[in-house]
Amino acid sequence: MPTYEYECQSCHQRVEAVQKFSDPDLTVCANCGGELRKVFSAVGIVFKGSGFYKNDSRDSKASAKAPTPASTSTSTPIPTPAPATTTEKAAPAKSTTKSD
Repeated sequence: MPTYEYECQSCHQRVEAVQKFSDPDLTVCANCGGELRKVFSAVGIVFKGSGFYKNDSRDSKASAKAPTPASTSTSTPIPTPAPATTTEKAAPAKSTTKSD
C-alpha cells in the first residue's frame, strides 16, 4: 500500500498515511481541524537485478579483452565542405586614355 503525505492548510503540519488506492483522501487535520491537502513529491527509483551498472553485464576477463571503441571504428570520415567564397562585383575600371 502506498504512503501518502498530507499538509494542513491552516497549521502547515504534515501527516503521513498508509492508504489503499480505493481509500478516500484525508480531509481534516487532527491537530487543528483545518483542511488537509495531498503533497506530491518526486518518486524514488530502485534498480533491482543485474545489468544496471557498467560492471554488471561483463565479467572482469571479458572487459580486459574488449577492444576500445576508437580501434574498432569502421565508419568513414565525413569530408568537410570547402569554405564558401563570396563574389564581389569589381568596380568598373577607369579609362586612362587622354582625349584631346
